[in-house]
Amino acid sequence: MKQYTVQIADEAIADMEQLYNYIAYNLLSPENAIEQYNRIADKILTLDIMPERNRIMDSEPEHSKEIRSMLVDNYSVFYVIEGDRVIVTDILYSASDINRRLKG
Repeated sequence: MKQYTVQIADEAIADMEQLYNYIAYNLLSPENAIEQYNRIADKILTLDIMPERNRIMDSEPEHSKEIRSMLVDNYSVFYVIEGDRVIVTDILYSASDINRRLKG
């Protein structure tokens, strides 16, 4: 079985920091913040095996760029497969306007 290298883009790291800060400081729940952060990080690491298990998005231009999404609790993890690498590009709250935020 092919194994991929998982990379996290700076934008996705910033997204993770933002979601942690929101839960920890706005919702005043640092324990939940770190648990959510870790759940997302752990799920991202599973993309090293069979990242194709998640479909390419139907919307454009995401479909043309072969962006895939994976749901982790209430968050969507977006990534592309390039050769033997999986690159996580964004991590967004699923209830937000994802198409607008991906284009931004």
